[in-house]
Amino acid sequence: MNRTLTTIAAVAVATFGFTNTASAQECGDISMAGLGWGSASILGEIDKLILEEGFNCNVTLIPGGTVPSFTSMVEQNEPDVMGELWPNAAGIDTYNAALAEGRMSEAADQSPIGGVAEGWYVLPNILEAHPELTTLEAVLARPDLFPHPDDASKGGFVTCPPGSGCQISNANLFVAYDMEAKGWKMVDPGSYAAEDATISSAYDRGEAWFGYYSAPTAFIGKYDLRILDWGVEFGGQENWNCITKPDCPNPQPSSWTSSFVRTVFTEKFATNGHPDVRAYLGTRVIPGPVMNELLLFMDDNQASPDEVAEHFIANYDMWKEWVSAAVADELVD
Repeated sequence: MNRTLTTIAAVAVATFGFTNTASAQECGDISMAGLGWGSASILGEIDKLILEEGFNCNVTLIPGGTVPSFTSMVEQNEPDVMGELWPNAAGIDTYNAALAEGRMSEAADQSPIGGVAEGWYVLPNILEAHPELTTLEAVLARPDLFPHPDDASKGGFVTCPPGSGCQISNANLFVAYDMEAKGWKMVDPGSYAAEDATISSAYDRGEAWFGYYSAPTAFIGKYDLRILDWGVEFGGQENWNCITKPDCPNPQPSSWTSSFVRTVFTEKFATNGHPDVRAYLGTRVIPGPVMNELLLFMDDNQASPDEVAEHFIANYDMWKEWVSAAVADELVD
């Protein structure tokens, strides 16, 4: 038995550069961005559970969002980690500059979640009577079919909660496509839950819905949301860089940029120890279909993100490939 345990420990050190005992002594306090949308909230709670129970870290989730958390990490070295950063929403030039200047590091050159996409969607019920509404141009010509909840004389376009990166991009695209002159007003939800509620409410009432959404999310599969064909080419990176900024002076039409996600560390966290934690965060990837299952579990069971994290640990084995055998034992005991 002692020989077996010694072998396991040796393999863990060789593979990951740490042991569970070392983690308990060296981990200490770690701050992570507490993000409000579904996949990020689940990923954050999975990370928190594994780091606390497996690595004996003391993890604090600091409420934030893409832009405020990213800005705080670059300028103030806090929080230490953001598990699901969408660099395009933060501003790709600013993101690349932070990497080049060493103020931020990627955990790995890969997305921590699969099936990533962004765009403008409609509920499919509108297509039964209006099958032509598969392009953005066709939808923008019919604001009368998508009445704004507070002003039925205008079309309602559902954007993201205030302060989010996608809210900024949507607002600039709203201007770029001259949507106000075409009879549209934005619907500004106060939270991601409120944004989701606009979809479920419209679906239950058989009403039309048009707005921004992203994947992986439970609602795209649950309500069969249809992404619109923008009908134009990507408008260029310089234009998109402007679109991601709140003070963009002259945004031009563009399709949505190709989306990608990264887990990132602050400069302080990247240089001050925690090699075992960084190795874990650079290894773990949740495939898109699995994240969709977790999101549906959360929605169907009205579960909190930490309850989804416990469900994931209890019912999926993939996480055992992200950690050493010793760390895994701490989580299953």
